[in-house]
Amino acid sequence: MSPTPQSARTKIRRLATGRLISVTGGAAAYTALNFTVWHETHSPGLQALSLLLTFGVAGILGPFAGALGDRFDRRRVMVISEAAAAAVFMAMAFVHAPMPLIGLAFVSAIAELPFFSASRAAIPNLVESDDDLSWANSLVTIGVHSGIAIGPMIGGALLLVVGASWVFAINAVSFLVSLAITLTVRGRFQKDEAHEDHEAHAGLAAGLRFLWGDRVMRRMSIAWLVFLLGMGMGMVADAALAESFGVGAFGFSLLIACWGTGSVIGSAAGRWMTPKTEPIWLVLGAFGVSAAAFGVGFAPVFPLVLVALLLMGTFDGLTIVSENSIMQRRTPDAVRSRTMAAFEAVLSIGLAVAYLMAGPALRLLGPQHVYRIGGLTAGLAALTLVPLLRLRRESGVEREAAHQDRARFTSAEELDAVTVPMLDRTA
Repeated sequence: MSPTPQSARTKIRRLATGRLISVTGGAAAYTALNFTVWHETHSPGLQALSLLLTFGVAGILGPFAGALGDRFDRRRVMVISEAAAAAVFMAMAFVHAPMPLIGLAFVSAIAELPFFSASRAAIPNLVESDDDLSWANSLVTIGVHSGIAIGPMIGGALLLVVGASWVFAINAVSFLVSLAITLTVRGRFQKDEAHEDHEAHAGLAAGLRFLWGDRVMRRMSIAWLVFLLGMGMGMVADAALAESFGVGAFGFSLLIACWGTGSVIGSAAGRWMTPKTEPIWLVLGAFGVSAAAFGVGFAPVFPLVLVALLLMGTFDGLTIVSENSIMQRRTPDAVRSRTMAAFEAVLSIGLAVAYLMAGPALRLLGPQHVYRIGGLTAGLAALTLVPLLRLRRESGVEREAAHQDRARFTSAEELDAVTVPMLDRTA
């Protein structure tokens, strides 16, 4: 007896549920890791090393991880990635010294990388129509951001009750549950494209080459790099911001909770985007983040800071849904996983630079001034994205033609020969 066919929406809901579970567990575990490292060493250097080797690993190894999602079956890559991460976190449950914990956390971050790029690349193949892509990205983003919002709170509570070792073990179980859910998803995670398409996009650098060769995604990459140079410093400034208003650790947790709640709201609103409205929300969302950052920077009282961060998270959620949909729609399946990984690598590099600048900026200017810098860079990013509003005029036929044309070229010059005239026709 053949299994009951799954609808596209059932597949996406299962992927989103898996992401919610694994991201929640991962956020709880990394909260436990950072607390443990600080509690055992009180070393800012080791704390920075822990952050760099976990959140910064995508900037170095992302392209290698992305190649796996284009070379092998994406569902298999996702399953193996989650199994490997679960094994490493289970090993962390039996380790207590800070340096070995940081080393294992680095390995866990590497193990998780192939899952992220492969899952993002698979989404366009699991939806039934192009119009469902924003809905799918919205639902998956809700799962991710919900996990980011509630994971640290769960991790902090579990630390007090059962200790860090149990947090790591519980996270390992969360990865296994997500793995099991992934195995229940039946469908094509990638297309059976012609051999020449794969040959045209051969090599680890194919994703970065395509990202830079496509004028739209090149502009998006530059814009978000500028965006993160300021907004990344704002992330580091949150603890000092809470301290400056005299609200302590509780206020700090409220900052994260408000941003996380807003990001879930924005991601949920993204489900109603269409190919024509995605560029509009991308630009409006970036301007909205800029305005909210200035709101934090000039807020006279702490409740207004919380309102501004709620709005910032909402606009950020909108930009993420629109960004994912635009990139997935423009990228051939044969190179999509590597392109997603290359994009994340570029952003990780920008975030690393922002982290390095944050300390001196905080000491010199204070947390609210740092947020004003973030508002300025977010505004510059939004202005950089304004020309992409012309994308709303592209018809479905033109987008499909763009896909076919880009699949035949690999160099930036050849790509521009195709994309520049097409974009000029829509202006």
